[in-house]
Amino acid sequence: MKQLVLGTAGHIDHGKTSLVKALTGVDTDRLKEEKARGITIELGFAHLDLPSGQRLGIVDVPGHERFVKNMVAGAAGIDMVALVIAADEGVMPQTREHMDICALLGVQAGLVALTKVDMVEPDWLELVGEDIRAYVQGTFLEDAPIVPVSAVSGQGLDLLVAELDRIAASLDERPALGPFRLPIDRVFSIKGFGTVVTGTSIGGQVKIGDELEVYPRGVTAKVRGLQNHGQDCQSSRRGQRTAVNLQGLDKDQIARGDVLSEPGVLRPSLWLDVEVQALAEMARPLKHRAPIRLHTGTVEVMGRIHFLDRDALVPGDQALCQVRLEEAVAVMAGDRFVIRSYSPVRTIAGGRVLHPHPVRHKRNRPEILADLETLKSGRARELVAVHARLAGERGVTERDLVRLTNLAPKELSALLADMLSKQELIRFDKEAGLLIEAGVQQALLDEAVEVVGQYHGQNPLKPGMPREELRTRLARGLEPKLFGHLQRKLEADGRLIAEKELVRLPGHEVRLAADDQALRAKIEAAYRQGGLAPPSLKDVAEGQNKKQLGQLLAVMQNEGVLTRIKEDLYYHGPALEAIKAKLVAHLESHGKIDAQQFKEMLGLSRKYIIPLLEYFDTIQLTMRLGDERVLRRK
Repeated sequence: MKQLVLGTAGHIDHGKTSLVKALTGVDTDRLKEEKARGITIELGFAHLDLPSGQRLGIVDVPGHERFVKNMVAGAAGIDMVALVIAADEGVMPQTREHMDICALLGVQAGLVALTKVDMVEPDWLELVGEDIRAYVQGTFLEDAPIVPVSAVSGQGLDLLVAELDRIAASLDERPALGPFRLPIDRVFSIKGFGTVVTGTSIGGQVKIGDELEVYPRGVTAKVRGLQNHGQDCQSSRRGQRTAVNLQGLDKDQIARGDVLSEPGVLRPSLWLDVEVQALAEMARPLKHRAPIRLHTGTVEVMGRIHFLDRDALVPGDQALCQVRLEEAVAVMAGDRFVIRSYSPVRTIAGGRVLHPHPVRHKRNRPEILADLETLKSGRARELVAVHARLAGERGVTERDLVRLTNLAPKELSALLADMLSKQELIRFDKEAGLLIEAGVQQALLDEAVEVVGQYHGQNPLKPGMPREELRTRLARGLEPKLFGHLQRKLEADGRLIAEKELVRLPGHEVRLAADDQALRAKIEAAYRQGGLAPPSLKDVAEGQNKKQLGQLLAVMQNEGVLTRIKEDLYYHGPALEAIKAKLVAHLESHGKIDAQQFKEMLGLSRKYIIPLLEYFDTIQLTMRLGDERVLRRK
């Protein structure tokens, strides 16, 4: 059986609640204040079993202008609307506003219930009917039936039910794809059971035992029980009026406007990329950075609208823009919203979310507007490509793309497999499932080669650039797994050579100028002649350019000609190897050696002996035990 929800709409005191009661037997005015004042303030809920066997969930909304925000909350998730117009008054201000809200939220089906027909004469009824038909011209109710009814006498109720059944049969059920999402419209507690929330599910499926997260609060709870139209059930899916009994969550930890969904699937944000359609009846242009009230799901949030290509939105026009909110909301691409003016409070516009958590955009950038246009009307492949590119070096996961594109999971998985096979996307972190767009990868590869080339130019006497330095200089610091992936790609393509902790371009080699070669020869001769007792760095540096000397010492270390034992002590390669051989021979013969024995063996002073012993410890040739050294066995 299809899961469909009918919403009422219409002016205050036009008989919405009475009509629902006449159809279902349920009085949806449940609050004491509602009974006393005779008006609906809060949302009411009921269900109607149609002759075909189809069951309609019903959301009865308030008609008073002071409670339009409650009406918007109720209209979220409805599939069809009954626009209720009283025969004795006809089309009124809230009739028009409710109609606008339904259109802005994407409602496409419904009918007009012309109520209180028992209170007017036939001639008047005919005139009102003509006025209504003229009013709905050009709207989604243009060809909808206008059914005269009386909740008091019962006149027309059977016809109304038959028309609802016919419309319900013509609607395609929206599949329960994607993550479960329930915008919460009521929160209460039941003694012995705990916290219960209700709403109309707008996606996916939930079952008893599932763990859910409350967005944007970030708290989690387990589903203890489920009800659909007052009946216990094991699961609930998109389109059903659902009550969820949550275990481990207090009533004050959740409120209307929150969204119940799977853990980690939504990402609360203060910024939204949106397409906005202004109502033709909007009283004045909506200016850039004007304060607004944004309604989406069951939440109302204050914010400001930021236009990217204009200074104001005129009545009846549309725009691609951003909204900056005062409180974070958790939405997905494609979610609809209504905008009401800050003061006086009137419905002025509405639209659809294009990106649920964008960065803030600069104005008058053609490339940004082009991306938003793609997000508005692009094909699935184009949507994925744009989002992957916008994610940049951070990468994007399949779960991210579910939220960003609102594509059906099976469709998205098949599309990603095809894009990966064609190298339009590249998976660089299998464990986290992170993908990078091919263009982003190519830009990073080219940047890496450029940065290494610049390093060679600035440091011609260095054999290569430290890997970590390259990583931190790319895109303000790449994640290690992405950097590793890029380095392997550059090596495979022959664009980069990695040697230990250094990377270099294939054509790079250290080339010494004539004066550098002469000084290098002089340095090597000094250390060769010093043998086991080399000169101090201070002696070698006397009269030399310190920067040039430092660069040459680094070159000679990289070549293995010299080894630095400590900050100012270097040994010529053959001399150090000779010392090492003597030490190993002694330890293999005697098992241990102390500083005094080492001093006597080499005939050197302690200024050499102690640094040498510590050096051999550092390279893990020896190990210190008290005042003695032994060979470190591998």
